[in-house]
Amino acid sequence: MMPAPADRLRLGARRSPLAQIQARLVAEALARQGVATSVMSVVTQGDRAWDRPLAEIGGKSVWTKELDEALRDRRIDAAVHSLKDVETRLPEGIVLAAFLPRADPRDRLVGAPALEALPQGARVGTSSPRRAAQLKHRRPDCRPVPLRGNVATRLGRLADGIMDATFLAAAGLDRLGIAAGTPLPVDAWLPAATQGIVAVAARADDRPTLERLAAIDDTDARLAALAERAVLEALGGTCRTAVAVHARPVGPDWRVDAELLSPDGTERVVAWGRFAARPDAAWQAGAGLGARLLAEASEAIRRSLAA
Repeated sequence: MMPAPADRLRLGARRSPLAQIQARLVAEALARQGVATSVMSVVTQGDRAWDRPLAEIGGKSVWTKELDEALRDRRIDAAVHSLKDVETRLPEGIVLAAFLPRADPRDRLVGAPALEALPQGARVGTSSPRRAAQLKHRRPDCRPVPLRGNVATRLGRLADGIMDATFLAAAGLDRLGIAAGTPLPVDAWLPAATQGIVAVAARADDRPTLERLAAIDDTDARLAALAERAVLEALGGTCRTAVAVHARPVGPDWRVDAELLSPDGTERVVAWGRFAARPDAAWQAGAGLGARLLAEASEAIRRSLAA
């Protein structure tokens, strides 16, 4: 890749089709502010080990480590992420500088029109502890089967009959232009924390880049991200944790809902809270909600958090 002109903001993103689309969304938002960009593709550990569960290969950092290194080494000025793939504790010297407007946060069920329509004993592909626990809680007769890979890979395995259904993020399908699946209502099936939000990370000491990125920061997406990530941090959750969180505006204020499940789905703790539309209030509400969930969690849930 040719070096970018000095006046261009150098963006880094994973090489996957969805990550490249998200990088273009950031580039287009910056272009509307008069900022030129170039994009560097980065292959992450998660891309190389797509057939193994995240918990076995290092957790969420497998999607971000190489991009963090490119930032620190000043090979790029900013890194574009699906926020749900970013750990709640960022490496020293790196900050989340901007959030794009949130896309559809819901999960889609592909292969059946509703959870109730899944056949008895259905095999449902997912490598997400959250989705697996939610499925076991709502349909204990169904059997989650491991499934990783990009959207095309997952849909291909479904078409091959390896499984009866699967879950995919609506935001990713929409960005890829794929009309598949039935959206699961947030009130009945909480999504992963920050699902549907694209975030841009930068070096904390790079003031010119931070100022450019501030121009594309979406206030609502930032509030949702702060509240939902605060829940995760309070729980000390990992990629093994079955936790779902969603924050949304309700009138002038915001509401945040969360659920925490045991891995087998038999035990579940739910809680919700409200907060004023301010960043400090969002974080405080999420942290308080996480503390409440932890206080009410069963021993089985607590063990899963410590795993």
